[in-house]
Amino acid sequence: MIDPKKIEQIARQVHESMPKGIREFGDDVEKKVRQVLQSQLTRLDLVSREEFDVQTQVLLRTREKLALLEQRLTELESRSVQAPEVTPPTEPQM
Repeated sequence: MIDPKKIEQIARQVHESMPKGIREFGDDVEKKVRQVLQSQLTRLDLVSREEFDVQTQVLLRTREKLALLEQRLTELESRSVQAPEVTPPTEPQM
């Protein structure tokens, strides 16, 4: 979720950048700007920085595990190529 302090800061900046006549409406305009910002940012379906960092760590661990599995697979494949193939004995025909 978006930090409410950031939204307030943006709303304040928008309010301060408005022409003087509109700014004189005061808190009502700032509240309305804050509401519009909140609703629009909510629609963007953003994740928090904390959640992003957690998912980044999960991805790094997954990549490490994948690299280890690929290495093990390569080793197993090279062993199977090097080992002579053993054919099972055939039964005598009668």
